[in-house]
Amino acid sequence: MATTAFRRLDATVASRDLTDTVQSHVRLIQRVASQAPDTSHKARMAAVGSEAASLVGWLAWDMADHGSARTWYGSAIKAARTAGDPLLSAYQTGSLAQFEVEAGNTAEGLRLIARARRQLGTDLSAIAAAWLASIETVAHATAGDDRATERALRACEQNTARVSREDPPPWPWVFSFDERKVASCRVVCGARLGRPRWMASTKDITTALSSGHEKQQALLTLDVASSHLATGRLDSAFAFALATRAVHDGMRLRSGRVVERARAFRRTYTSPTPAGIVRDFDTLLHDAYL
Repeated sequence: MATTAFRRLDATVASRDLTDTVQSHVRLIQRVASQAPDTSHKARMAAVGSEAASLVGWLAWDMADHGSARTWYGSAIKAARTAGDPLLSAYQTGSLAQFEVEAGNTAEGLRLIARARRQLGTDLSAIAAAWLASIETVAHATAGDDRATERALRACEQNTARVSREDPPPWPWVFSFDERKVASCRVVCGARLGRPRWMASTKDITTALSSGHEKQQALLTLDVASSHLATGRLDSAFAFALATRAVHDGMRLRSGRVVERARAFRRTYTSPTPAGIVRDFDTLLHDAYL
């Protein structure tokens, strides 16, 4: 329950303000686990510790501390194995896959997704299938593979349609996987593939940005800006106006991940004579040492 509360706070609280508290929580779990009276209790505490460690990894990722993120995700996977919970192991393996895909290591991400599916075997709930398919979709889009992206996106959509017919999301999923998540996936694919036919619709963009998670909103806004820039649908000033808004939100929440995504967006614009709004954006990024 404590970790779930921290995960919800992540939507609006800077990771730097949360990470010490969550790491203290991990240490408390470890102390309690060391005093466990039997192996079954130790297994339960390992499961709780796995989820808390995964959250620390997520916070490190948001702070653009990739080394620490990998370390904590590794700890979460080891603890899930100790717990003997295949669903939790698959969740943590998928979380690491999501991180690796976003870090540009798509081959490693796809390998981890395949491992997560093997861990689940035939016991693949709709939310687990939809979530893994969404990570796979983004991985293929990042690699520039249209056909594989389309196949994975179709699987994501089909499994998402089944989620509402099942029981509430199983632990460790705190948030359900719904059409808003699918719309976000389409927006990200449009940014990664950078082709007109993958440009997200206005409906998808509106749905994706309706999330109350401010950091995710900023990241998705940068993806929308990237799509506009790549496809040339609108002039670059509009794209940079969107990106500027996202960076301001990222700086307010001290999100290194948002700022790094903004730097990647800026690298895609190569005009030798940047407009005033682009120069202003450069100044904003120069000042964004978080």
